[in-house]
Amino acid sequence: MNPPDSRFPPNDAIESAAAEWLVRHDRGLTPAQQDEFLSWLTASTAHRESFERHRGLWGDFNALKQWRPAHSATPNPDLLARHHRPARWRRPLPLLFATAAAVALAFWLVPAAGPRADASLTFETAVYRQEKLPDGSVLDLNRGAHVVVQFSATERRVLLVQGEAQFAVAKNPARPFVVRAGGVDVRAVGTAFNVKLSGPNLEVLVTEGIVQLSQQTAAGPAGIVANGDSAASSPSAAPVVLAALTAGQRTVIPFAPVLAPPLVVPVSVPEIAQLLDWQPRLLDFDSTPLVEVIEAFNRRNSQRLVIGDPDLRALPIVASIRSDNVEGFVRLLEGTMGVKADRSSAGEIVLRRAR
Repeated sequence: MNPPDSRFPPNDAIESAAAEWLVRHDRGLTPAQQDEFLSWLTASTAHRESFERHRGLWGDFNALKQWRPAHSATPNPDLLARHHRPARWRRPLPLLFATAAAVALAFWLVPAAGPRADASLTFETAVYRQEKLPDGSVLDLNRGAHVVVQFSATERRVLLVQGEAQFAVAKNPARPFVVRAGGVDVRAVGTAFNVKLSGPNLEVLVTEGIVQLSQQTAAGPAGIVANGDSAASSPSAAPVVLAALTAGQRTVIPFAPVLAPPLVVPVSVPEIAQLLDWQPRLLDFDSTPLVEVIEAFNRRNSQRLVIGDPDLRALPIVASIRSDNVEGFVRLLEGTMGVKADRSSAGEIVLRRAR
């Protein structure tokens, strides 16, 4: 095993920070957290060395998932063999475990605030936005979406005023989750689905679980109005069930005074990915040429990246970064890859070799 690099002696503060970032990275980083992480990572070579050591050892122990007691009395040592990179110096195991355990406990034992029964929220955005609702459900808003959230003790109700939104619903059978859009209620208990108001149509895509589509009778719809207040329904009003959709199904409903049963069609996994391509995702690059990385970012962002020096096209990139974090990716190139970024008058970011 190689001794530690004398230029970067062990530093408990750096080691603790690296372990903390590893736990955060494993759980998933928000855009703000990823910006903070990249700033920390590029601030010092010692930071990068420490993070790589922690991530390497964490990967070693993940390999033990492949071992089962029925295989042998002890794990196969090949499970921990490293084939792709030379062995690096690591901190003593007891210290590493103590640090990682302390960080994990700090994240998992913090008490979560309970959801408010009367939460009323309005979200309107011109860019992609993700919000965690008071009940633990996650709301992803596409650009231009506008929603009003009104929770009560017995129901969780959301009005989609315009645009498109994806809902990952926290399970709670006692409080159904209902999204109203264009006079149609999309009802779920614990599931994931996408709702889009597109011109004269309402589009619903289910990626997990089951949702039920219904419409109030002519007596008038119940629910919430644009300012978030409740709107009472007539006692004679009764919902008419239109359809039930399961995971991997989609329907498009034209707006009309009385809706006919909608056509529900199956959707393949690639089609689902294409329909939800507006949502940011974690892009993993493993020695991927810079030209291909830039193409991936440019497909998903209005901010354009341009290669100014042709010899940068084949520059291998090893990174995991959100598809909407263009500025964070540029800072990573500047801090670790010897690249300089210039802003052009056309608003493009031109990448060149740092001279």
